[in-house]
Amino acid sequence: MPHQILMPKLGLTMTEGSVAEWRKQVGDPVRKGEILLVVATDKLTFDVEVQEDGVLVKILVPAGRTVSVSEPIALLGAQGEQSEEPLRGVPPAEKMHEVSGNRLDGKKRITVIGGGPGGYVAAIRAAQLGAEVTLVEKGTLGGTCLNVGCIPTKVLLHTADLLSEIRHSGDLGIVVPEASIDWGAVQKRREMAVETLTGGVSALLRSNGVRVLEGEASFLSAEDVVVRSAGGREEIVRHDAAIIATGSDVFIPPVPGFDLPGVITSTEALSLPEVPKSMVIVGGGIIGVEFASAYSSFGTALMIIEMLPEILPNIDEEITGILKGSLLQRGVEIHTSSKVSGVRQGGTGLVVSVETPEGPKEITVEKVLVCVGRRPNTSGLAPEKAGVAVERGRIVTDSHMRTTHPGIYAVGDCTSPIMLAHVASREGEVAAENIMGGNVAMDYRTVPSAIYTSPEVASVGMTEKQAIAKGLSVRTGRFPLSANGKSIIMNDVSGIVKYIVDEKYGEILGLHIIGPRATDLIVEGALAIRTEATVDEIVTTVHAHPTIGEALAEAALASRNEAIHLPRRG
Repeated sequence: MPHQILMPKLGLTMTEGSVAEWRKQVGDPVRKGEILLVVATDKLTFDVEVQEDGVLVKILVPAGRTVSVSEPIALLGAQGEQSEEPLRGVPPAEKMHEVSGNRLDGKKRITVIGGGPGGYVAAIRAAQLGAEVTLVEKGTLGGTCLNVGCIPTKVLLHTADLLSEIRHSGDLGIVVPEASIDWGAVQKRREMAVETLTGGVSALLRSNGVRVLEGEASFLSAEDVVVRSAGGREEIVRHDAAIIATGSDVFIPPVPGFDLPGVITSTEALSLPEVPKSMVIVGGGIIGVEFASAYSSFGTALMIIEMLPEILPNIDEEITGILKGSLLQRGVEIHTSSKVSGVRQGGTGLVVSVETPEGPKEITVEKVLVCVGRRPNTSGLAPEKAGVAVERGRIVTDSHMRTTHPGIYAVGDCTSPIMLAHVASREGEVAAENIMGGNVAMDYRTVPSAIYTSPEVASVGMTEKQAIAKGLSVRTGRFPLSANGKSIIMNDVSGIVKYIVDEKYGEILGLHIIGPRATDLIVEGALAIRTEATVDEIVTTVHAHPTIGEALAEAALASRNEAIHLPRRG
């Protein structure tokens, strides 16, 4: 005979609790100590553990409902046991359909669609500001960046950098036997990093009282979305405002042969069963050069095919030139102003047909990695039912992240002109704050670009070419890391720091770095541009010694031909 599980009393003053999330489904076996559900009070959320082994026979209180302490919320029984008691407030049907989202204590109700860096940050920020938030995610929390993007790729890149350091450790007086890669261990490390961080996101959402629904959301109107779970369950969520954060998908161009086995995207490139012997990378943007940097260290013979005249077209040309030289030294072959016209099976590999300025080529490789970009994901969302306009697949927003419907906002790759995780996160904060009564606009001028190649590349603001094209009178300040003490200590001197400076006022217009720690140092440039800082303010700020950060001050001084640790120009 099944017995009741009661709403627990989780604090001295607790009189009722809300079921925030069921961690088990009906029919699931449960063991003593496992988390059965998450309960939210007016202050905190709690994981509720099972006190004995059994099977979850019935859920009496669905997620989103509030009941008094000691009221039955579920039935626990032995394997095979059934209960005739119906689910509280839910019709006994194969497909459950319920309406949630009633106001609690007059709070503003916000639905966030998508649990990536834009969505989960928006949800947490809105909850911090007092909203009642429901987040809908059809996959795994963290989105592309955390699961198959920024985080796992950086695990591979960090491993590659460490391997390269070990191989050159003799220069530092450290003799290491021949270093090699345990690819299985690398993959386990990647998986562990992802699992740790996705678990962290889940905990953060719970601690802020955000209700999480698993399923795919689709608008019924501006005030309602229907959430369909993989098991066929449907729930209608009502809200006062919504934030769309559905992200983007990998774009595969219609090239003959791109559907063949062995032609992969960045997602598959993260979890290959073994390191490929050879690979063509289609696309010389950020994703392409990062994978080239990693796999060249692992021993893969690589070729980059880029349609534009240069790789990394949005990065300062001088910086790109240094990185290109580094990749060539690592054995990476680079073809610009070139395109892949087709791929076919050939013997033991893939034959890639390439059109180059020198004429057509055919290259036989083990893998073809397609990295030509991403496109906004709005499939199944039905934004038109909410009065939300979409242009060329991208949701239309203003600088406050408002869509064409005043109560609906959009953030991240589904709308943003810059598809970066840190941009999505800031847009999420902006959207949440504006919904809750703020008046905040996005400032894309200060968005840094971070490229985790070896050496690292980072950039913010205008390039020299862009500034000149705008008709601005500018001067530059360059400082080579070969003259920086910390870089010499680290045995990593291949790089420069470069400022773009307004000639008249000395205002910092751009900062571009290639070298160690570039992605960490770029924030100084972002802050300088945001605060309209001048060269004077950079050089009068004391930079610690010995650090690579000293090169920032020296480069600023160099814009006035006053660098301390460079010979004076005539």
